[in-house]
Amino acid sequence: MNAVMQESLPRHHRITADEYHRMAEVGLLAPDARVELIEGEILEMAPIGLDHAGVVNQLNHLFVHAVADRAIVQIQGPARLSQYSEPQPDLVLLKPRADFYRTAGAGPGDVYLVIEVSDTTLRYDLRKKVPLYARHEIPEVWVVDLPGSQLHVFRTPIEGQYRDTFSTGEPGVASLSLLPDVSVDLSRLLRP
Repeated sequence: MNAVMQESLPRHHRITADEYHRMAEVGLLAPDARVELIEGEILEMAPIGLDHAGVVNQLNHLFVHAVADRAIVQIQGPARLSQYSEPQPDLVLLKPRADFYRTAGAGPGDVYLVIEVSDTTLRYDLRKKVPLYARHEIPEVWVVDLPGSQLHVFRTPIEGQYRDTFSTGEPGVASLSLLPDVSVDLSRLLRP
């Protein structure tokens, strides 16, 4: 490659998860900043509206009762997928661990289920985050589409894509692929 071609190439530095955390430690990111690290970029997250918060609360209530000691329910916390991606899904079901993920964060192998609640971010969640989760072999992802009153379910990641997908406007009792004895009644999820 000649010097002229090298000068015209865009320069892009991807932020690592360690750099991202260091930026927060030294104050480059505000303690209350609503951001997440996706493929080396620090992205702002949408504000949380009442409907969104209410659905997250409802899901938290349902899952805490349903999983008991079989999983940890994490609300809007980080899950490090790789050196360059640490999203903060609305809800994650994690494998039980004695330290409750205080000494080391959750990684892809710790995750049973990720749920994203979308009131203004559906396109981003479906086109960017779901494929990101598939590439990192997150076994199951649910996207709750509030404006469209749909639940989108993605299961069985194979070669960076989910093999089993479906959507419904009338979710009923749902079970999890990795915790088949756990079920939650979602019949009131899409209706206040």
